[in-house]
Amino acid sequence: MGESSNNIEIQEDNLIEQEFQALLTDYLHSNHRKKVDIIERAFRFAKDAHQGIRRRSGEPYILHPIAVARIVCQEIGLGSTSICSALLHDVVEDTEYTVEDIENLFGKKIAMIVAGLTKISGGIFGDQASAQAENFRKLLLTMSEDIRVILIKMADRLHNMRTLGSMAPSKQYKIAGETLYIYAPLAHRLGLFAIKTELEDLSFKYEHPDAYKEISQKIADSEIKRQAAYEDFSAPITEKLHEMGVKFEMKARVKSVYSIWNKMQTKNIPFEEVYDLFAVRIIFDPEREEDEKKECWNIYSIITDIYKVHPERIRDWVSRPKANGYRALHVTVMGPDGNWTEVQIRSRKMDEIAERGFAAHWKYKVGNTDEESELDIWLKTIKEILENPEPNALDFLDTIKLNLFASEIFVFTPKGELKTLPKDATALDFAFTLHSDMGYHCIAAKVNHKLVPLSQKLQSGDQVEILTSKTQTPKEEWIHFITTAKAKTRLQAALRKDKKQIAAKGENIFNNFLEENGLAKNDLSIVDKILNHFGIDKKEELFYQLGSNNISLDESVKKLFKNKSQNVFMKYLKMPFGGNNKSAPVPVKPESVAAPDRKIDRKATYILRDDGKEKNYTIAPCCCPIPGDDVLGYINEDETVVVHKRSCPIAMKLKSSFGPRLVSTQWDERIDESFPATIEIKGIDGVGVLNHITKVISEDLAINIRNLSIESNDGLFTGKLGIMVHDVQDIEKLCNNIKKVKEVKSAVRVKNI
Repeated sequence: MGESSNNIEIQEDNLIEQEFQALLTDYLHSNHRKKVDIIERAFRFAKDAHQGIRRRSGEPYILHPIAVARIVCQEIGLGSTSICSALLHDVVEDTEYTVEDIENLFGKKIAMIVAGLTKISGGIFGDQASAQAENFRKLLLTMSEDIRVILIKMADRLHNMRTLGSMAPSKQYKIAGETLYIYAPLAHRLGLFAIKTELEDLSFKYEHPDAYKEISQKIADSEIKRQAAYEDFSAPITEKLHEMGVKFEMKARVKSVYSIWNKMQTKNIPFEEVYDLFAVRIIFDPEREEDEKKECWNIYSIITDIYKVHPERIRDWVSRPKANGYRALHVTVMGPDGNWTEVQIRSRKMDEIAERGFAAHWKYKVGNTDEESELDIWLKTIKEILENPEPNALDFLDTIKLNLFASEIFVFTPKGELKTLPKDATALDFAFTLHSDMGYHCIAAKVNHKLVPLSQKLQSGDQVEILTSKTQTPKEEWIHFITTAKAKTRLQAALRKDKKQIAAKGENIFNNFLEENGLAKNDLSIVDKILNHFGIDKKEELFYQLGSNNISLDESVKKLFKNKSQNVFMKYLKMPFGGNNKSAPVPVKPESVAAPDRKIDRKATYILRDDGKEKNYTIAPCCCPIPGDDVLGYINEDETVVVHKRSCPIAMKLKSSFGPRLVSTQWDERIDESFPATIEIKGIDGVGVLNHITKVISEDLAINIRNLSIESNDGLFTGKLGIMVHDVQDIEKLCNNIKKVKEVKSAVRVKNI
């Protein structure tokens, strides 16, 4: 026994050594200063610190920090400081060593980064929703001190996603949801495109395993056809570029599984109708670096001589790079097969920045120490937001996301200064961008010398002058036409002062109401009933509405509690007098969902059952899932399982905020309930089309029609069909049958009406 465990130890030691040597090889092939000694020391220290500890998969723990360090070095392009920090990133959290120990052994800079990583550990999120977003705020604060903290955190998350298979399903949903909600957009904003795409695809793989398999298979099946289309498209371009003596390589880049699925969802189309499955990328080596912009346009000119260009689909990120450093020239042209094809034109340097992120050319790279980038400006913006954040940390999370996802427009001040704003930014956003006081006192704006309201959306190239008045104060309705995070946080801070006084008045009204009606002050169910009655989410909002006299606690509210005292008395009356009196009536809960008599096991897969009398789940009204949909369960305070589609935006929020409340679910095959669903039908209008469609539906015995509405316009029709079905297969079968009607061009399931 001892000998075999010795053999395992030797094998594991060899494996660890092998992985570390691979890391060193990656590092020696980079163009950083060769500080092998400190990396070697960090590795030996981390290996000793994690000795005997294993990951959930059973492998020695040290393999994780090595893998993260390899991603940091090879895929993000950082140097020795970051590699050492990655090797040491879990030491302080998981072992007896402190940040001071790290500082004494490896210096202040590495210790500061490790401290930053420890501060935001625990997968960013703890158990409480607000604490989770608070940790995200910590992450961004740390990031604005040293960008390397977030870059190493990205590498850590990427390796965790690559090894997610060894986790329990409920953990997989939480981590995958969190990754899609926060890390993927953050990777995009930092210019880490390859990592962003992989994070999205890996999240999607765990959230929708069947759809992932199906789309991957279809991509593989269409490979030959796609290759033939690419060769037809690229041949004449290749010939012309060779004639001109351009040094280049051209390749087809297939859309990621996640982005194909996203397109199918947003446009309600099947895989076969996603025409832009691939983009063509031309990467050239300019003779001189200063000629790269000119050469981009030369190549553009050659392509547009051969193919017709789409006038609205030219993207010039060469003259004006994206805020994350991305530079390229995109043009969409009509290929020989009649499909639009996007061509991305980049120099070799542009390509490296695009694929490996701005870090590849940023401050910590040798020779680029004085590079002032757009990224710095973004980090300053983040810092400003953090100085005055939302009191409710989850709202803050959404506020940050406003900026993570935004595309940019460029606007000029009256003096000709250029300001970058998110797409769809308004004149009011611009006022706050210039100065908070200007935002508070803003009354109107002049855009290109014409007077416009504050809600006016700005376009790239607009010249904007802000008009103010000392008597102007911030207005509640402004929140509806603000898009930038900075403007939103500043406005809410100003409104909050007024709101507090009004809410305090409302709270007094509420407390007086409870007292007058003999209701307990600390009974949460009373507050919930009143919130539901008015359709309000939060207690604070209820107080504010009461204080503003927008709502009142009238007779209709009193009725909610009239039977309360009588109910308690009735309950005792109905209780049996003997322990075995089975015929006595028992109070029944009004809900159709069976009240769980025990705590639900969060780790086991929860089977969704309905035997006709009672069911052990409720359907979320936001996405109305049906058997056959990919779903997950959210456990309410009363241990009821609410079933959401995994792709539902509300479920996305739950995954990132209430991970411990999620449970892996599976439909019981014997469910005999009917569920509502909606099908959208489009086609060419003609005599008898409606008859044909209704005939197809009435022949399907498994379907009950709830409603049918059809609109006709310029020879085309669009119909919405509300039906009751048992599962997804019923819908697919019906859609396929409807599509057999000659005039029908598409029949797809859409959100319920």
